[in-house]
Amino acid sequence: MNSPLSDPTFRRLFAAQICSLVGVGLLTVALSLMAYRIGGAAAGGQVLGLLLALKMVAYVLLAPLAETLLSRVSRKRAMVGLDFGRMMLLLPMGLVTSTWQLAVLAFAFFVLAAGFTPLFQSVIPDVLPEEESYTRALAWSRIAYTLESVLSPVIAATLLNVVPGETLFYASALAFLGSVVALLSTRFPSRGEAEGKGPFLKRALRGLWIYGRTPRLRGLFLLNFSLSLAMAWVLVNSVVYAGARLGDAEYFYPRLMVCYGLGAALGAICAARFLRKVNERSVMLLGAFGFAAIGVGFSVLPSLPFAGLAPVWVAFGAASSLVLTPGGLIITRSATRGNRAAVFAAQFSLSHAGWLIAYPLAGWLAAQLSLEWALLILSLTCAVVAAAAMVVWPAHDPLERTHSHPELAEDHPHLNAVPAQGSLHSHLHDFRIDELHPVWAKG
Repeated sequence: MNSPLSDPTFRRLFAAQICSLVGVGLLTVALSLMAYRIGGAAAGGQVLGLLLALKMVAYVLLAPLAETLLSRVSRKRAMVGLDFGRMMLLLPMGLVTSTWQLAVLAFAFFVLAAGFTPLFQSVIPDVLPEEESYTRALAWSRIAYTLESVLSPVIAATLLNVVPGETLFYASALAFLGSVVALLSTRFPSRGEAEGKGPFLKRALRGLWIYGRTPRLRGLFLLNFSLSLAMAWVLVNSVVYAGARLGDAEYFYPRLMVCYGLGAALGAICAARFLRKVNERSVMLLGAFGFAAIGVGFSVLPSLPFAGLAPVWVAFGAASSLVLTPGGLIITRSATRGNRAAVFAAQFSLSHAGWLIAYPLAGWLAAQLSLEWALLILSLTCAVVAAAAMVVWPAHDPLERTHSHPELAEDHPHLNAVPAQGSLHSHLHDFRIDELHPVWAKG
């Protein structure tokens, strides 16, 4: 089976994704430095906290609205416009002198990101309709996210040796220019016709409506949320652990995160291989319960030297990718082509809502109790939520389901496309929630 990178359309989209990720990584460093420059030691953390809060507000509340607003625009035009808009917003960021100016520009940037990311995710299954190729593409995408988190700080540190901190905004803009060029050179597949009419709010909430009525999507949300509870400890408290337990945050923190990134890349590769043999539910449960088990075990062990910590952080990264990699495959199976973008937007919004809870909880528990107790509590909670996902998302979950349409006339196009039997018009086909199938079929 050929690699997804052998497809020229995916190759260009993947290049655009890498450029975009590098741009976001450089922006993160630049915003942190700018927040410190504006707020100083006393208020720099508050300024950065405000910016991150605005990011979550944009992602959680605006992603479904953005998808609906862009539903009548060609995906290529929309994505190029959103990337170009983000690039233009970066140019004045290096010149701001006050918190409100930085906040306005950053919020506008995050609004455009909330529209771009779900739209980008919805294009890939149309480019690679074969399931195995799409699964490999998801693994490549997860590896790209992982490597960006490792490489962006290295790129930023290299640039800061020769240029001032505000120059990182222009470097980020250059990365987005690369993304725009890659998108302009890409031939996009046609999108499915957006389903459903009616008021704007109903269309905006369509993805959430489908999400709420599809058991495997509810299970996907719970598994993502379970992971975020435990994974937030790693992302929030690794730097604290490096300083408090190893005695040198600046030296050990980057090394711990490199181990985490390597583990995540390894986990993405393994997830693609596992998905050839077992279903997505099993892979995600393995990752969630695996992360919880590693966290519980590590929290009760005595303090370890770095040589002992490295494999733990590698294992954390690998477990996280087992949960995160199959998500796109589940959404593609659970939404019609015309509804994919809306459901990806719902996933984008709901997953960030989970992180909005997990991030402050991880920091608060560590401050109130201890690093070890915080990890123990979050890991156990992760396992409990994952167990709830097992109940919500049944192990027997066929895509094809027998169901009836007694409300449809015998000459209805849907019954002509898939012949039905009996007075109740019963038939069997791939079942997805939509206007004709508003209630989940037991099957």
